[in-house]
Amino acid sequence: MPETVAVTGGNGRVGEAVLEHLGSEGYRTVNLSRGKPDESHSDAYLTTDLLEAGEVYGSLAKSDADAVVHLGMLPTPERTPGYRTFESNAMSTYHVLEAAGELGVETVTLASSFSAIGGGFEPDPITVDYLPVDESHRLTPSTSYGVGKQTLETIADGFARRADDRPRTVTSLRFPWVVDDEMAREAFVEADRTLDGLRAADALHTQRNTLFTYAHVSDVVDLVRRTVEATFDGHERVWVSAPDTSAATPTEAVVADLFPDAEVRADLSDHTALVDTSKAERLFDWTPSWRWRSLEGDA
Repeated sequence: MPETVAVTGGNGRVGEAVLEHLGSEGYRTVNLSRGKPDESHSDAYLTTDLLEAGEVYGSLAKSDADAVVHLGMLPTPERTPGYRTFESNAMSTYHVLEAAGELGVETVTLASSFSAIGGGFEPDPITVDYLPVDESHRLTPSTSYGVGKQTLETIADGFARRADDRPRTVTSLRFPWVVDDEMAREAFVEADRTLDGLRAADALHTQRNTLFTYAHVSDVVDLVRRTVEATFDGHERVWVSAPDTSAATPTEAVVADLFPDAEVRADLSDHTALVDTSKAERLFDWTPSWRWRSLEGDA
């Protein structure tokens, strides 16, 4: 069982939550970030440029970590040139995996994204062959962000094939939008989440391209901890999602309207999510529990 976990990008919103959760579970935590030093959420802070191989190696060595959670990548592509966006996802991952392998770090968790499938920030509609989507669905990204996330996962595949100098256990978590109570109340409870309402708000394309997925930070940090404690050999891609969609319209009606050509492979009654998280349940005994509809009585 790991004792020390290095978290890259621990200054970010999700990174802070992960550090706090791991600390509450008894882990020693080290924040590897490029921004202003902040030890209020971790036991130690090491200023690290994740695009510099030497700095990544040096900080990981100094942290004496048994596991790494790599979150230190650009969260969105809007503010940087395409090559910088791709570099943030792909090269930082290569540096982390290479350093972890050489230093004998056993477990690495990587922040992949819904964008890896070819959704998210794509300008064109997402390609959906079947629903709910699982880890076997084909990937069709075209943007620097989505291609970078797909590449991140391919890099992890390559390291997993190595006989030596590799982490034993690597998990790529395909995160959707991660919300807390306040964000969910504003985005879901206080807004018109019907398909007509989303069309009127000019928000339907983005929601369609993410299959109306989201996840609450409480479920996310719990899953991250479970990946840190995992012991399988190799690299696994894993979808992350709440158990329901972010739409007020029932799922069957959403599919009939927006994805009429997709093969339906499971019961999609009520507001069932369009992403299958059963692999996370099999590998990590994780089941998402938080639903935004739990806040409706507080609105």
